[in-house]
Parts: sequence; structure tokens; C-alpha cells
Amino acid sequence: MSGLPPQPSEDAFEPKPALRNAATIGLQAGIVGAFVSAVQNALGSHSRGAAGFLTRSGGTIGTFAAMGAAFAFTESAVANQRETKDALNGIAGGCAAGFLAGLRTRSIPVALGSCAVIGAAMGTFDYAGEIAGRSKEEKEEKRKKFFKTVPQPVHHASE
Repeated sequence: MSGLPPQPSEDAFEPKPALRNAATIGLQAGIVGAFVSAVQNALGSHSRGAAGFLTRSGGTIGTFAAMGAAFAFTESAVANQRETKDALNGIAGGCAAGFLAGLRTRSIPVALGSCAVIGAAMGTFDYAGEIAGRSKEEKEEKRKKFFKTVPQPVHHASE
């Protein structure tokens, strides 16, 4: 017994802070929403001037912030509950964000469709990132498991 705490393995799950992630991503998405709202205000023809940024297209800011927060919270909560880090967490988060986007249109079918589309997109993105984010050693090991090894010809030493 060396008195040292046990070292966590590389595959050990680390819980995600769901509320902190939701607040951070929600704020960042709100900033993106503010930019989109400003572009909508600049390109639209109206008589409200700069105030249109908030009055005319300000709902965009809240929608973006709510979608970002819902995605981050749901993804973290599902990951913590399942104690895994995989594409299913992104699917659940994307579905929550897409459902909120669909609710803005006040249509349940659109909300369900948005849930399916954004969930599938985020799941695909997360799955592809899991594959691409591996180290060269992991990729080589997976490749060796998948492909057959070619037997090397036996060379006899001639004297």
C-alpha cells in the first residue's frame, strides 16, 4: 500500500455540471442570437430604426439562448444519468433544442420533426467526432482488428 489514491482509468466517466454547461452555452447562443437579430434588423425594411434589434427581431435572441441552454442541459443530464460519453447524449440534446425551435412555430408536428432532424444531425456529428478524435494508436488498433493481416512469406536462409 503506497498511500496514493487510485488513478482513474482513461475510460472512467467524469460527471458533467449540467447547470453550468446550460448557463454557459445558453449565454453563448444568446450572443449568436443577438448577432442574427442585428442582421435581421439591418436587412429588414421598417421604420423602427435601431430599436428593431430588440422589438422586431428580439425574440430570436431568446430562442437561440433557450435552444443552446436546452441542448447543453439535456446532453449533460443524459450523460450523467447513463454515465457514458457517446453520440446518444448529443441526440437527446439536439432533440430538446429542435423541439424548442419547433415550438416557436406553435406546431407540434414541426416540433417533433425538428426534434428528429436536429437530434439526428447532432448524433451524426458526435459519432463522427468520436471516430475522428481518436489518437493514431487507437485508429491503428481499430484498423488492425477490422482488416485481416496479410501473412508474410517465409524466407529461408540460403547458405
